[in-house]
Amino acid sequence: MDSIVDAHVLENSIREELNKTAPRAMAVLRPLKVVITNYPEGNTESLDAINNPEDPAMGMRKVPFGRELYIERDDFKEVPPPKFFRLSPGKEVRLRYAYFIKCTDVVKDQKTGEITEVRCTYDPATRGGDAPDGRKVKATLHWVYNQHAMDAEIRIYDLLFTKNDPDDAPLGSDFRANLNPKSLETLKGCKLEPSLKDACPGSRYQFERLGYFYLDPVSCASGERVFNRIVSLKDEWAKVQKKG
Repeated sequence: MDSIVDAHVLENSIREELNKTAPRAMAVLRPLKVVITNYPEGNTESLDAINNPEDPAMGMRKVPFGRELYIERDDFKEVPPPKFFRLSPGKEVRLRYAYFIKCTDVVKDQKTGEITEVRCTYDPATRGGDAPDGRKVKATLHWVYNQHAMDAEIRIYDLLFTKNDPDDAPLGSDFRANLNPKSLETLKGCKLEPSLKDACPGSRYQFERLGYFYLDPVSCASGERVFNRIVSLKDEWAKVQKKG
């Protein structure tokens, strides 16, 4: 007798395993430039980052930090919606392993109106991610220092079908009616922390706040850097089921 296993069962097993075994790294898939206006020009420092909080034996790594960074475009809103705790004008957030920053201004393309740069100030006393005066922030953002960022292509693989049972199709249709048109999204010009330059083909990583990825061996043979998503950090299949 045929049986069907929910996709989230497999995905959750993968997450459980990779959470314990995959080193962490920071990657920005849809970059937005951030300039820290009160950070010394030409200065670069190295910050300590944890390779895997689930396995202290994996040790630490160094990540470079400086005046100009990239953050995820979705982590900034000029006019934030309700309960948006990430970066917006006048709001302070934490940069992972680094400092508190506060948005002071935005720069836009004169023709399109698109935001091309966010300007911020930082608090030097918050190095490492905490404020000596005890003040709190509600969001921690990942980032990549632009002077040392590695360019890469990222392939976002998602569920192949929109239903748990692909054969559950409208009358007169077959399983192809349930194919997910968004099962693959290819992103160019992504920015990755420089430690990933030494990644071995097929190696797995957790890109912080984004999901689990592996370095595509075929792309390495041609000298490219392509990372494929294995699974997201959250159960996307549960959302699909909820939407019906």
